[in-house]
Amino acid sequence: MSADFDSSPDMSSTEPDFPEDNSHGGLVSENDSPDDDSAQNQASRTVTDHAVEAAGHDSVEDLEVKDAHVIFNTVWNDLEETIGHENLRFTKELILLGGAPGSGKGTNSEFISKVRGLTCPPIIISDLLNTPEAERIKTAGGMVGDTEVVGILFRKLLEEEYRDGCILDGFPRTRVQVECLHLLVQKMNQLYREYHTTPLAINFRKPTVHAVVLFIDEKTSIERQLLRGRKIAEHNDQVALEGEDERETIELRPTDLDPMSAKRRYRVFKEKTWDALQSLKQIYHYHFIDADGSIDQVEQKIRVELDYQSSLELDPGTYDAVRRLPLASEIGVHARQDLVRRLDSYELEHGELFHQVIEAIEKRFVAIIQRHAIAGLAIINSEDRLFDDPLALAMVIDVLAERGFRAVANINLAETPDHFDLQTGKITCKTKKIFRFQVRFEGSEIRRGGR
Repeated sequence: MSADFDSSPDMSSTEPDFPEDNSHGGLVSENDSPDDDSAQNQASRTVTDHAVEAAGHDSVEDLEVKDAHVIFNTVWNDLEETIGHENLRFTKELILLGGAPGSGKGTNSEFISKVRGLTCPPIIISDLLNTPEAERIKTAGGMVGDTEVVGILFRKLLEEEYRDGCILDGFPRTRVQVECLHLLVQKMNQLYREYHTTPLAINFRKPTVHAVVLFIDEKTSIERQLLRGRKIAEHNDQVALEGEDERETIELRPTDLDPMSAKRRYRVFKEKTWDALQSLKQIYHYHFIDADGSIDQVEQKIRVELDYQSSLELDPGTYDAVRRLPLASEIGVHARQDLVRRLDSYELEHGELFHQVIEAIEKRFVAIIQRHAIAGLAIINSEDRLFDDPLALAMVIDVLAERGFRAVANINLAETPDHFDLQTGKITCKTKKIFRFQVRFEGSEIRRGGR
């Protein structure tokens, strides 16, 4: 037995809820101790101490930026040493999914993947604490701080399944993480420029970054958190009552049971994460989504924001190459008026040919089309020399279009034996020109219920 409580926006959120390391806003293991002198803690203190020394009397924000540079350089240098420079093949598209508690990140991540054509699962930052790498750090008494989280995340982004794009659920949450993200994108662009004219270019495409922020007000957030808590508690009670495996239970956040805790969690989001998310709009494609509404309403807003835009997503050279071709939507804008104008011109300027084409359709096409009324597809072959004239073929397509059919015309050449020389054994063939018309339309249904 299992339950999915992400089917309604009233109960959906995967907002990470990590205690912060006072030194630089990182994530802390429950096993951390102020007196722990493990190598990981010493390294983390060294990172922070260096940043403090470098910052001098600068502002807190400047201090965090310098701290981020130390963190990023530590992680990046390790990646280059262990993986190799030309193997740093990151994702093409990053979708940074953030939002208030209860805003529906868990619910909407699947829909966002569908809109963007992504088949890989989202990377949920809170889950990175449960990876083997993070567990080894915690088991050794170490601290899973920003350096460790960024390192684990970057390695995750190098996995093959994320090569075309991925959703980062819950990243970035702090100014330090925002700056680390900026530095990563800068490096990705450097790799793109470095390999753009080499055989490895396809592995280093120009990155596209979207920041998607789902927002709800405090009242709605509290209501959704508490509703989620009640539903998960009811589910877990039912599992216990039926004596099922305890693994079937769903983790229940204590904050989802207490109104004051839920309110405090929202306030933490506004005070610590909101500014970090807002800063993304200065650089990346920023999508603010009002998530207060039904699932259908929110999905419609997401679709409007994230629909494909070639100018934003293609490599500049690729876009310049294809942009001179018209869009399908542009061609269809005046299609009806163009069709009417062509049909009238056929009657006024090519009347004799036009009526010959209509007569051919009536005598040779209609009967075949009627016999295929159920299938909705008729294929008509003709050797009529009338269609040697390209204008006649165009007339067939337009006349059928005016009648509600979708027609395609092809010319096929067939070789048929015409003469056999008994003395030489040579076979002379004659080429036949066959005009093939495919006519599609809405077929008729036979069964309407029952078997």
